[in-house]
Amino acid sequence: MISDRFRLAVAQLNPTVGDVAGNTDLVRKARAEAAANKADIVLTSELVLAGYLPEDLVLKPAFVSRCMESAEALAKETADGGPALVVGTPWRADDGKVYNAVALLDAGEIKAVRYKYDLPNYSVFDEKRVFAAGPLPGPVDFRGVRIGLPICEDIWNDEVCECLEETGAELLMVPNGSPYWENRAEERMQVVVARVVETNLPLIYCNQLGGQDELVFDGGSFALAADRSLAFQMPQFEPGIGISDWTRTGNTWACEKGEFAKLPDLDEANWRACVMGLGDYVNKNGFPGVVLGLSGGIDSAICAAMAVDALGADRVHAIMLPYRYTSEESIEDAAACAKALGIRYDTVPIAEPVEGFTSALSGLFSGTREDTTEENLQSRARGVILMAVSNKFGNMVMTTGNKSEMSVGYATLYGDMNGGYNPIKDLYKTQVYHLSAWRNAHLPKGLQGPDGEVIPSNIITKVPTAELRENQTDQDSLPPYDVLDDILECLVEEEMSVSDIEKRGHDRALIHRIEHLLYIAEYKRRQAPPGVKITERNFGKDRRYPITNRFRDRT
Repeated sequence: MISDRFRLAVAQLNPTVGDVAGNTDLVRKARAEAAANKADIVLTSELVLAGYLPEDLVLKPAFVSRCMESAEALAKETADGGPALVVGTPWRADDGKVYNAVALLDAGEIKAVRYKYDLPNYSVFDEKRVFAAGPLPGPVDFRGVRIGLPICEDIWNDEVCECLEETGAELLMVPNGSPYWENRAEERMQVVVARVVETNLPLIYCNQLGGQDELVFDGGSFALAADRSLAFQMPQFEPGIGISDWTRTGNTWACEKGEFAKLPDLDEANWRACVMGLGDYVNKNGFPGVVLGLSGGIDSAICAAMAVDALGADRVHAIMLPYRYTSEESIEDAAACAKALGIRYDTVPIAEPVEGFTSALSGLFSGTREDTTEENLQSRARGVILMAVSNKFGNMVMTTGNKSEMSVGYATLYGDMNGGYNPIKDLYKTQVYHLSAWRNAHLPKGLQGPDGEVIPSNIITKVPTAELRENQTDQDSLPPYDVLDDILECLVEEEMSVSDIEKRGHDRALIHRIEHLLYIAEYKRRQAPPGVKITERNFGKDRRYPITNRFRDRT
């Protein structure tokens, strides 16, 4: 029995959805490390045995059974006298319903199971689809200490923590699967402060780490003491085991010793999120590396830099695909970028395939004028070549379109939208420029890319162009990106009316045009590859607009 002291290990792990055996082994290794540090209990993240978000995998009885069997196997291993485990897992109860659960494993047994009460059903979350909601939970007994185990969303409202405090909990340990978006760490802290103020109980927040499709879980696990002071802070975007010592004075538990990591600023956090999301997508899906078209423009350059930071230079293959409109400046800039990053760089001219297409279509197109059709043939020829290289050598094609262009349809289906994953899908063009300059001045700890200027300055400063016709620039068909991005943020992130956007100083006719382009490009976005979520509303699970849609705000 513990009287007035225990040592806690917070396991900030990177599980893989569906890899129950691998995730169980991650927990097992974390427990071994915690045991070596003489910990009494190990706290893991939400649904750690399943990986989070498991989505409709939870509807497969065999999957739920596998997770429960792993929890039972881990429980038996705690008979060795080492630390107890708090593990998240799907759980099929005697009533036949499946719950998002957390289990306390100790002394060779499953000592207690608690179910998530507040199932999120907004933004990227859809838990009511697959889980049953549990009852309001009471605390569990851990060697004489009464611990509350609210699960993630359970602390975003006051009901669960209030119930735990009223039923005798002495401290709160919270398994979380909280995904990253801008300023998310501050938002979590505000929620935890509110729960600590209401309950006067210390709260330990353990968050998942790693990329899962479009989501990135940034870790950043921490604890607040009952007086709201920061008890410990683990790093963001880094796996690890955080050890802290807790002592009881009277009825209050306090953290005596724990680490205090410095959290990254917004630019570094956004960069790390893009890099982690890309790296985990490639690695967890078993690709040997990535291949991308390196055009000499800023979007492909920043994606190449992120890929090298995530995977290392030897796993990134860049291909220049020039046509007659490709400038010497672009060819030189692409080569300079590849050299700065140390990646393989090949050139595959596309004149023959493009002219083959135009020749094949010449009869059908006879008597018509050249337009975007011929421009798109260039992009689609590039897409076919990149996919062929991917098929031949196994590397995943990485797409490179930013959120500004994806918003208004400034991208070609089956052309530059070809590929498996897009690290900048949720970055506006102005953010792409900003982060490119930032990366040239910073190399975050633990990333695999080189230091110094990895994106040639000329790429950042020159006028952006798709180079699909003579003397083309992006601003031929789009407003300046600072104007476009502000309007898009108002429409996408804020859902503002045209009248309110106009009050910000934008031209009403331009707002109408951008709104129209946003709506008619929905069908393209539905066919786009996944990409890292950075903003609060990405194109994916966050924003679900109909493709067939005649609404326009003309008030």
